[in-house]
Amino acid sequence: MLTPDEVRTVPLFAHLSDADVDRLVRSSADIRLHPGEYAVHEGGERALYAVLSGKFEVVKHFDGIERTLGWRLPGTIFGEVPLAFATPFPGGYRAAEPSRVMRVEPHHYFAIAASSPKVAEMVGALARERIGGLQGIAMQPPKAQVTVYGERWDPACSELRRFLSRNQIVHDWLSPETPDLAHSWAGAVPEAADCPVVRLPDDTLLQQPTLRELAVRLGLQTRPQHAEYDTLIIGAGPAGLAAAVYGASEGLRTLVIEREAPGGQAGTSSRIENYLGFPNGVSGDELGSRALQQARRLGAEIVVTRRVEGMDPATREVTLDGGERVRAHSVILATGVSWRRLVIEGFDQLIGKGIYYGAARSEAASTHGQDVYLIGAGNSAGQAALHFANYARQVTLLVRGDSLEKSMSRYLVEQLAGKSNIAARLHCEVQAALGQSHLEAIDIADREQQSVTRHACGGLFVFIGADADTGWLPVEVARDRNGYVLTGDDVRKAGRWSQDRDPFLLESSVPGVFVCGDVRLSPIKRVAAAVGEGSMAIAFVHQYLAREGLITRP
Repeated sequence: MLTPDEVRTVPLFAHLSDADVDRLVRSSADIRLHPGEYAVHEGGERALYAVLSGKFEVVKHFDGIERTLGWRLPGTIFGEVPLAFATPFPGGYRAAEPSRVMRVEPHHYFAIAASSPKVAEMVGALARERIGGLQGIAMQPPKAQVTVYGERWDPACSELRRFLSRNQIVHDWLSPETPDLAHSWAGAVPEAADCPVVRLPDDTLLQQPTLRELAVRLGLQTRPQHAEYDTLIIGAGPAGLAAAVYGASEGLRTLVIEREAPGGQAGTSSRIENYLGFPNGVSGDELGSRALQQARRLGAEIVVTRRVEGMDPATREVTLDGGERVRAHSVILATGVSWRRLVIEGFDQLIGKGIYYGAARSEAASTHGQDVYLIGAGNSAGQAALHFANYARQVTLLVRGDSLEKSMSRYLVEQLAGKSNIAARLHCEVQAALGQSHLEAIDIADREQQSVTRHACGGLFVFIGADADTGWLPVEVARDRNGYVLTGDDVRKAGRWSQDRDPFLLESSVPGVFVCGDVRLSPIKRVAAAVGEGSMAIAFVHQYLAREGLITRP
């Protein structure tokens, strides 16, 4: 419990009246922290903190990299910037040793400031000084953790760059066309046969590394830390990350297995305009990045570059590629879907060389000044068109149907109409793709005009829907003919439920195996729906574990 003498050790409060000090003693929280614990995280709600003992490290993430901005010692305060500018905390404050801090709620701070204007003056002056320092740091260019050297049209190089971007690894990309390449790449330029080549922070060179090899060398988790978990989540898209956040926050030992990088298909979306709480929209990779940080902060393990190859329906033991096995009291399937493939002349040999399924934000800059084409008429295609329009000379949507309005949200249709360099060609489809080392042109068939025309093409991006990738699941997990997993009442209607109780709403035909997101049979395919189902799945996991008498671990 705080005492008046302890409060007065803080210079900001030293001159206060006995009445104001007494108010602080009675209203402030007395927080004691172990090393590594946070008084407040980056983005936390505003309040004023005063350090009574110990030492706090000020940390902030810049482009996915945590940086130490400074330290707070006994007698100092933090929280002045959020209070002065009505913003969340721009950085986090983590105890570096056993520490003690008092927290003053905003309304109590303003009451003290009203009776003692000097407090407000000191806090305001400190806020202006520190916000200036933050602005200076923010203006510094981020230092790349790794450098990738490879050809623009090399699919392996593109895959490495996408992997690094989606795991928030800041990196530079150099190619034979890079100006002043000899200055940018220290040492001999790699031979084409060795590419792509990755230079690590310690100057180690990796020739044609696999994603897992690169992940290991960069310190990303690629193996589970334990043999058994309360819940194992397969897939780290919005649904899987939501389940990870709620599972870890509610005391479940939680593991997420992701075959590539967190974010799922939503991670390739350039802008999600209708997600609750983001009035100006949010990119898919930003949403995935925030969710990933949140899940890890709460204690969930996120394992990347690992594929689940099988699951024992009786024990819920899953087998990872390489034969490693992990047991879990419950499993959550959040594998999402895979882009549907087109069978068109010339496509297969040009995948990753100008033809792409989906649209990673990292590909947009390479379309600068080019004419690019998108196949599809859904929201994903519309969002990508708006993003590419900021770089490409012309963006053309190729639509088999007779309108965009039938399959695209109205707000997107209106935004597309407002862009002078976006056009939509109806009743059209790609008949062939042409090019040697990379895509150079496409043949477009216009069914209405009964004509085929050839067009130079700087990039072709395909958004024609997706299919469930569930062929690896055991036959005990009921699916429809398209591979989507049945849950809840659909399981009972299909005659695939064998228990005395009713299945939970998101439970599959195998008790203890739950399903959320796009892989679940449902007419609703939205990011918000996936996030909601991920959180609901954890609620059902709790009920299942309680019913089965399984003890969960904090």
